[in-house]
Amino acid sequence: MSMNPVNSTPLQPAPLDHIPVKSFSRRKKAVLLSLLCFFVLCSSLILGFHGFIAWTLARPTIAPLSSNPAKAVGLPYQNVTFPSSNGSSTLSGWYIPTAQASSRTVIFSHGYGGNREELWVPIYSLAKKLHDSGYNVLMFDYGYVHPGNDRIVTAGIQESKELLGAVNYIKEKGSERVYVWGFSMGAGTALQAALQTKDIDGMILDSTFLLNPDTLYHNMKQYVNIPKFPSLPLVRVFFPLLNGVNMNQIPYQAVTTHEYPMPIYFIHGDEDERAPHEIAEQVYKNQHNVFSNYWVLPTGKHELIYSAKPDEYITRTFGFLKTISRPQLSESGFVEM
Repeated sequence: MSMNPVNSTPLQPAPLDHIPVKSFSRRKKAVLLSLLCFFVLCSSLILGFHGFIAWTLARPTIAPLSSNPAKAVGLPYQNVTFPSSNGSSTLSGWYIPTAQASSRTVIFSHGYGGNREELWVPIYSLAKKLHDSGYNVLMFDYGYVHPGNDRIVTAGIQESKELLGAVNYIKEKGSERVYVWGFSMGAGTALQAALQTKDIDGMILDSTFLLNPDTLYHNMKQYVNIPKFPSLPLVRVFFPLLNGVNMNQIPYQAVTTHEYPMPIYFIHGDEDERAPHEIAEQVYKNQHNVFSNYWVLPTGKHELIYSAKPDEYITRTFGFLKTISRPQLSESGFVEM
């Protein structure tokens, strides 16, 4: 019985042009989709991170009050409230009058993330020294301090109106000479407030912090080492979107170029990690009042000048106050004969 031989011709691979196009197309789409998802994820993480920075900058965690002038240094005081100059916030604080009536008052302007106590300065010791030297003292909280309100840090935009409210309050109480003693952002706020009034007779500005693009980036890098671009532009974009306040409203250019009529004592450390001392130096160079002065402490840290050199700090600051408190001192900075 005969059988037909099996065809043993080997199979040839199909030419490439016979492979279905759909296979390549599906793979290409899958790769592109994966890349797109990865890009969207990275972009979302980057945007979310910088949005978080902008959000937290305006909402620092602030410790509650831990004491009061009577408990801390034995000073009698009054609980007081007063409105900001624009009427949009109500501030609370402590008014410490002198034993005998005095027409001189020092207003403390606390820094970012702190409250009226400013414990690391330490401000109670300064209040006691001022009281004993014949100055009334006002210690108050900026509007963003107390929990439960909807206030945020505005780097001096609203805070300067609140400091002006404190000045108005003290003037209404009968003080003829009002001095502002500011720390960090409270010092930068004092400079902004002094652009808007003639009722401040002198200022002591310790570790002046003025929020401009350079200092913003400088402080961002204290928490995480990020590149200036695109981090700085992204935070500046998110800040008004999340907080309702535009950083362009901060008059940092006007502050750094303005010649103030009142005498100012600038105090800074040359190792300040929060507020580069060059900012205070730049403002000081524009001052021509003969009583204005500048003290930079080698190795000095942010807001720690007093604790590092307490005796020298007291001698310098109270010597400055004594000089500018003389009744014959004119606004021009010259002694009237």
